[in-house]
Amino acid sequence: MSLGGASRPPASSSVRRALAWSLGVVAIVALTACSKKEAPPVALRPVVAVAASADGKAAQSSLPATIEARYSTPLSFRVGGKIIERRVRLGDSVKAGEIVAKLDPADNAKSAASAAAQLSAAQHQLTYAEQQLVRDRAQAQENLIARAQLEQTENAYATALAQRNQAQEQAALSADQLKYTTLVADKAGVITAEQADTGQNVSAGQAIYNLAWSGEIDVVSDVPETTLGSLTVGQKATVTIAALGGKQFAARVREVSPAADAQSRTYRIRLTLEAPTPEVRLGMTADVAFAQASASNASAPSGASTQAFTLPSTALFHADKLPAVWIVKADGSLELRRVEVSRYGERTVTVSQGITAGDRVVWQGVHTVSAGEKVRVVAPLHPEDFAS
Repeated sequence: MSLGGASRPPASSSVRRALAWSLGVVAIVALTACSKKEAPPVALRPVVAVAASADGKAAQSSLPATIEARYSTPLSFRVGGKIIERRVRLGDSVKAGEIVAKLDPADNAKSAASAAAQLSAAQHQLTYAEQQLVRDRAQAQENLIARAQLEQTENAYATALAQRNQAQEQAALSADQLKYTTLVADKAGVITAEQADTGQNVSAGQAIYNLAWSGEIDVVSDVPETTLGSLTVGQKATVTIAALGGKQFAARVREVSPAADAQSRTYRIRLTLEAPTPEVRLGMTADVAFAQASASNASAPSGASTQAFTLPSTALFHADKLPAVWIVKADGSLELRRVEVSRYGERTVTVSQGITAGDRVVWQGVHTVSAGEKVRVVAPLHPEDFAS
């Protein structure tokens, strides 16, 4: 037993407690260090974008168009019946007055014969009534007949005259209906549609053919509302027809539709070719180019360019149903910017307003991004594939 009361623990126990405390501190520090580890950075979406470069020529408005006849009318019979003959086919040229189809005339021929017989009978009745009137008038002058008898004779003559006139008109109508069983082209032109066949029963007014008149040719195009303000009646244009090796023709705007199409919301315009050649055929596709009016350029929004920029068609997006493109800003975020398209090519579009030289335009992936999203710009593998 030691002096002083309580006994001290052995030195080995103190060492063990100190070691355990040190190990606990080390573990806590290690856990704290692990909890402060930063999350991996979010990968930015890659997009193909290229800095816009001006084409080096004045902006032009160019639109696709088709060649059409100025006047086109359906050909139809004025009476119903069964078609027994068709003399022309799709694409045939016809002359004014040429017979193109016939109906079975049997029923109409019988009606015409019946009306002619009724006319003959009415004419004989009128002749008899006229002879009786002449005799009664002569006898009345000699006071050989009463005045009442003369009046009856005059009444019979008037009735016979009216019946003859009625029969005459009915006979003329029946003859016309018989004539209407033969369909005749009233104008020279080209058959552009066939809408009935031999053996078919058709009603009066039902279209059998469609006839495009020969003569003046129209170039028809549909323009968006953004381009409509720069077009006026009489404005000059250049029409390029690819089927003729890119041959160009001078044209002028003849008509601008006052209302937009209910489906496409575009306005139809018609241009007249000033000097068409025989090789220009109906149905050919064309490209109509208009020089931009200075007033249109003056009204362009601030910061917008009046130069032309050719972009691949894949770069075109839409904002509220209007054309737009995605622009990569300096901080890497995306901005959706409305543009004005002056020309639609086979694989490209020409933008006349909305972007400036140096703007980085997204070429691909426009439907997978959103406004304000930050992206990583990737250069296209083959930029020459999008050349106009």
